[in-house]
Amino acid sequence: MTYEIEQTTGDSEWFTHDRFGLFIHWGLYSLAARHEWLQSRERLSGEKYRNKYFNKFDPDLYDPDLWAQLSYDAGMKYAVVTTKHHEGFCLWDSKLTDYKAPNTPAGRDLIRPMTEAFRQRGMKVGFYHSLIDWHHPHYTIDTKHPLRFDEEAIAESANKDFSLYREYLYGQTKELLTEYGNVDLLFYDFSFPAENGLPGKGKEDWRSGELIKLIRSLQPNILLNDRLQIGGDITTPEQYLPTKWVQIDGKRVVWETPHTFSGSWGYHRDEESWKSVDMLVKMLIDVVSKGGNLLLNVGPTGRGEFDERTIDRLKGIGEWMKRHSRSIYGCTQAPESIECPQDCRLTYNPETNRLYVHVYSWPFKSIHLHGLAGQVEYAQLLNDASEIRYKQGLVNSGIDNGAYKEGRDESTLVLSLPVKKPDVAVPVIELFMKGGPR
Repeated sequence: MTYEIEQTTGDSEWFTHDRFGLFIHWGLYSLAARHEWLQSRERLSGEKYRNKYFNKFDPDLYDPDLWAQLSYDAGMKYAVVTTKHHEGFCLWDSKLTDYKAPNTPAGRDLIRPMTEAFRQRGMKVGFYHSLIDWHHPHYTIDTKHPLRFDEEAIAESANKDFSLYREYLYGQTKELLTEYGNVDLLFYDFSFPAENGLPGKGKEDWRSGELIKLIRSLQPNILLNDRLQIGGDITTPEQYLPTKWVQIDGKRVVWETPHTFSGSWGYHRDEESWKSVDMLVKMLIDVVSKGGNLLLNVGPTGRGEFDERTIDRLKGIGEWMKRHSRSIYGCTQAPESIECPQDCRLTYNPETNRLYVHVYSWPFKSIHLHGLAGQVEYAQLLNDASEIRYKQGLVNSGIDNGAYKEGRDESTLVLSLPVKKPDVAVPVIELFMKGGPR
């Protein structure tokens, strides 16, 4: 059984199979180590921000092979890397600006070795690129701009030529899509409405239709997100878990939810609301159980490392994925006819015809699967392939007091569990459905 999903222009087949990706937010804000929006929050002009951080950016411990290996070992299948965030600082050797990593003590293009390291491990590569730019001289002041409360700056903004910034945006997009081989995904960020008497920015400002035509002409199969105010291939609800498969106009769509390990996208030294491995694994399962992808973000330090909290979480997720990735890759929402047991999540692989029961809270002895009697040919714990025995149906046309005591009826399959919970973050029971692979 497969669900009908709104078709994408770009190639989403790999995306809906791989399910789990790495997001990377890295820039000058990593030096401040207190939030990637600090330039806006602290109302710093582009000049003040540059003077403070640009000549200090020296990621001497940057090891893209280690980054790629850590994410690969965590079970991630693709990576989306910030080429430029709202601050306007570019991590690659753009010919259109001097505000770039090669002109800092870093002295080099930081994107190219990253893309090569991920690709060497068979991972797909995507680019995050900010539509917003607080450094460009012709980017006009809006409700998100650092100088939005500066009356003099607002007056000067009226004389800026935003079309020159738009040319810059298009030019940098062309650089990224022609100089780094096949780019699998492009994550633009973002459009926003007017607020407090200041303008927003959206599809009219970016001329999104023209921009999309440029993108498709350069990389026809690329996946594009939805933040140009024109429907893209991927819908991206951020920092929350939808309650069901995301729909647009009543139709299921390809979707992905980006999330942080803590409360910040960039490296934040003092931020303490870090999610546990257990929570992160459950987030991944929950998203896949609703037909979506999880894009989990890392904010490297100013010296170019993943900090110890990040590494701890990645290794913990990797331990779980090593034994349970079959319940994630190639999986999607289970058929709606199957009722999910209490404190569980279901995923389903339509190619192998296997159903996966993720047990969030380990119960005493039994899991009841209503309506599945006669539909399962074998069951096992996924972590060690140990058999799970089960009972189903009733004896003598339903006259079986033992069955009634167990809560069974003609249609219920009861999995018989060990009393002790397996020593994994979330145990998974793999059900081989009758009929074999489809």
